[in-house]
Amino acid sequence: MSASTHVLPRITADPAVTDALAADLTAAGFTVEGVDALWGADAAAALHRGNRMAAVRAARGRVTEALLPRYTLAGMFVLGFRMPLSEAERALPTVGVDALVRAGLVRLEDADVDPRALVDQSDPERIAHLTEPNVVPTVDLRPYAFVDDAGAGSWWIVSDLGELALGAALDEEHVLGIGGATTTLSGLQVPVPVHRVLDLGTGCGIQAMHARRFADEVVATDISRRALDIARFNAQLNGIDGIDFRFGSLFEPVAGERFDRIVSNPPFVITPRTEGVPSYEYRDGGMVGDALVETVLTGLEDHLEPGGTAQLLGNWEYHWGVDGLDRVRSWFERTDLDAWVIERERQDPAAYAETWIRDGGTKPGTADFDQLVGAWLDDFQARKVTGVGFGYVVVRKGRTGGPAHLRRFERVPETLGSNPAGLGATVARVLDAAEWLAAHDDEALAAAHLRTAGDVTEERYYWPGNDDPTVMTLVQGGGFGRRVDADTALAAFVGACDGDLSVAAIIGALAQITGVDEQVLAADLLPAARDLVLDGLLTPA
Repeated sequence: MSASTHVLPRITADPAVTDALAADLTAAGFTVEGVDALWGADAAAALHRGNRMAAVRAARGRVTEALLPRYTLAGMFVLGFRMPLSEAERALPTVGVDALVRAGLVRLEDADVDPRALVDQSDPERIAHLTEPNVVPTVDLRPYAFVDDAGAGSWWIVSDLGELALGAALDEEHVLGIGGATTTLSGLQVPVPVHRVLDLGTGCGIQAMHARRFADEVVATDISRRALDIARFNAQLNGIDGIDFRFGSLFEPVAGERFDRIVSNPPFVITPRTEGVPSYEYRDGGMVGDALVETVLTGLEDHLEPGGTAQLLGNWEYHWGVDGLDRVRSWFERTDLDAWVIERERQDPAAYAETWIRDGGTKPGTADFDQLVGAWLDDFQARKVTGVGFGYVVVRKGRTGGPAHLRRFERVPETLGSNPAGLGATVARVLDAAEWLAAHDDEALAAAHLRTAGDVTEERYYWPGNDDPTVMTLVQGGGFGRRVDADTALAAFVGACDGDLSVAAIIGALAQITGVDEQVLAADLLPAARDLVLDGLLTPA
């Protein structure tokens, strides 16, 4: 029940090497689009499922002489195959293989073929090709493309080789590359320019790189020196400066410092503290249960500037008779922070154990897998854990102090809206809306002018032959794609919110048209209007 013990090379970031490597990657067209073109969409999907042979077979009919350097790079760094030295040198003419060996990205390995064993000695070129050293990748290096509020961008990201290339379980010092959690958190980052950002637990550095697009300075911390080496290499490879990489656990490297924004995909995975259970640095913070997430969330207040925000991912446990979101709510009761927690998924103990054991490279059906599942289930049973929630946490520190204005804990199983640049802009709007609502009591809200957001539509359903709708639903096209059931009064109210009339004037007109008492109608519509403003379906004009 142990992780892989293969030796991980030290990654060194020499500017001359990263500049030359970037030149070679650019010349080869080593982009997301370029790599996908080597083998097509179906093979790319198979590769995502862990099947690299589909990509190899598809590429055979597509790779031309001009595309050979790109295929060599993709074969080494994406598929994890070794390549003959001459082919690698051809694909890397500027940086050279020797420089990548010194940087820790590849190693040389003697050929499998002994020239003395070859029967046909008549072709010197063929003999030289078969007996030359092989270049073996020691890291994963692949292109990455994204879109955010600053526009489209693309980088190259180095991380450690995955299970597909290794053919074995991951090393405990494994540095993770781009995954679903990566893109989720990068999409949650608020796209508002700020001075300083903290990336807590930077891993391969991807969140720090995203944060730098909207920040003057970024501090990136990690308890893994290897992660910091790789993150530094990635920033340098992509020409990104202004990131200060620091070694240490959680907030220790930034003691006494404050930031305008904190982002973190912390090592939140709940792992049994049992002998023989691997402890992966990229996902395991070394604490019992969800204590690490609690420690991070309750520590934010001391490190945020007034008005500062934080966006994080996390797990939280459900205990016998105790709701998981209620536990998270109790953590924030010790702070004055605004908090918005969105649970996207909940897993039972067995499913959670299987997910993370498989993530570490241990395959179902093996004795190690069964033993690890037993360790996880024993731990959950002993601590009365009935499930584990996963989701997003958004936090803001008040600009002027005082109690929190936003405490929202909800379950949103799917994001249905159209969010090509992620949810960061939605997060910013919700935080701004919460601040605006806190400053407007019912009297001030009634005097305000509201406008229906441009992505809001209305669905109506009728019984056959009826002129009046049976069901009316307000539908948000972006953001979280919220659907709000509306009665006739609320639908008419939202329809009238074009910024010209005040809320009170609209309610008064509706009361006159429907014959309903104006105060009774206001008591129904004002709370609904608050919810719609917070959700972004209505905006202050």
